[in-house]
Amino acid sequence: MSQNRIEWIDLVRAIAILTVLYIHATDGIYIISSDAIMNYTLFSRVFQFASLFIGRIGVPFFLMITGYLLLDRVYDDEKVRRFWEKNCKGLVIVTIIWSLIYAVSIQFVAFFSMQVNTIEAGNLFFSHMWYMPMIIGMYLSLPFVSSALSHFDPKTINQATIVFSLLAFLLPFISLLFDMEGIQNVNIQFCLGFSGGVYGIYIILGWLVKKGLFKKYSTNKFRLLAIVSFLICVFFQYYTYIRGYSFFLWYEFPFVLTGSFALFELCSRRKKVRGLRGIEFLSKYSFAVFLIHNLFRIPLLPMVLYLPFTEPIKAIILWILLIICSYIAAVIIYRIPKFGKFILYMR
Repeated sequence: MSQNRIEWIDLVRAIAILTVLYIHATDGIYIISSDAIMNYTLFSRVFQFASLFIGRIGVPFFLMITGYLLLDRVYDDEKVRRFWEKNCKGLVIVTIIWSLIYAVSIQFVAFFSMQVNTIEAGNLFFSHMWYMPMIIGMYLSLPFVSSALSHFDPKTINQATIVFSLLAFLLPFISLLFDMEGIQNVNIQFCLGFSGGVYGIYIILGWLVKKGLFKKYSTNKFRLLAIVSFLICVFFQYYTYIRGYSFFLWYEFPFVLTGSFALFELCSRRKKVRGLRGIEFLSKYSFAVFLIHNLFRIPLLPMVLYLPFTEPIKAIILWILLIICSYIAAVIIYRIPKFGKFILYMR
């Protein structure tokens, strides 16, 4: 492994991909099981809600890593072109290739298993690909954002981030609360312009962490923030469930922001990471596994679904199987000369 690797960044990247696989395993089990099981036990329901928070950590972690590593650079015209050539071009090609792979896979599954609904299969296959056009758009803007940030004090950027966060996270949450009480169409019109929306805010937070802006706050405060954020996410999901209100935890929920940010800041304070060799392995193949893993979800789901266990146990079993199969596939594909690294977008 490269001597220039940052240990805690590898740790965060490893956690991020494991949580992405975890939420896809949990979602797969609960979405399919919900057709046959309408009333889960309280433990099973709370497990699902807790899993949604855990699974939502992954994307914010990936975005904050992007901000930490790429926004503290100096770009000129030539470096911008090289950045686009090195990063954006490859991402676009890889996105097209894997979209075609998944499209063919859906037809393959439908051909050999007539009872499979191709629409549902497509939703499962492509459930993670929304990330690709989003991150491509972010990469196109990163050099300009980096140049703009270099002209301002991090404290000024932090103040702007707080304002944008209130607009992007808090106001929609207030509208949600009104909607739950039957007061609809309470929506304050605002435009975040060139901020990148909620995903751009996660990236900026990564840059602010690198600038050390939050080191003045104690570790215990961030631990408390992470725990409180987790509890609020779980209880809020349960509350909407017993109210019969349709709510889906996503990245614009304010306590997903606070929880993932607190955990990222806590990880950044680690001086040493235990089991570094294993962490580096998980980190190295993280994006490759992200691209690959949904190929295994459809064939593994029926096998795990009919096991004589509760939904939480099935979800954990599927998660472990996804990890094993996806990493084995990534290692094998990576070793294909002149092809493996390219199709997996590995450097």
